Amino acid sequence: MSRNSLVWIVVIVTVSIMLVAAPYLARRAGITKGATRQPDIKGQVAPDFTLESLDGKPVSLSDFRGKAVLVNFWATWCQPCKIEMPWFEEMQQQYGPNGFQVLGIAMDDASKEDIAKFAKEMGVNYPILIGKEAVGDAYGGVQFLPSSFFIDRDGKVVDRIFGLKSRSEIEDDIKQALSQGRVAANATP
Repeated sequence: MSRNSLVWIVVIVTVSIMLVAAPYLARRAGITKGATRQPDIKGQVAPDFTLESLDGKPVSLSDFRGKAVLVNFWATWCQPCKIEMPWFEEMQQQYGPNGFQVLGIAMDDASKEDIAKFAKEMGVNYPILIGKEAVGDAYGGVQFLPSSFFIDRDGKVVDRIFGLKSRSEIEDDIKQALSQGRVAANATP
């Protein structure tokens, strides 16, 4: 095989891979046709949404008003997500009785059945919802996974985390979300 033939093969293979991978990488980077980046929503009321849970029921963020909520955008292929999911399970058990709720939003192309299997294998004890790009866009575009939004009892975003952070940072944000809002203020003597 001549050197020119080899160069052409490499170029063709490279271009083919780029064409196949481009739609996936664009979705992962949050680049969608007509999508616009929203400003930072920290301090604002969290955008409400209604998504389908793994058991087929509609779940809305507003269903949890009065609770502190951690909205976590994740995917089955996301390695950092696999690290923090057991933390969320433990924190759901620990802080759930105090009015805390984790909501996991699956943002990948896996089937509902594959997502359910993954969640079961991970031992998830909180609702998993099937994500839509429009919901991610409402939260400013989910460019990185995991992306977590901490919402206080009044529905306001108190913090957001992109990528994997330490367990203690996540726990601090949960405590902050639990301590803020009308319900928390009324509970204090």
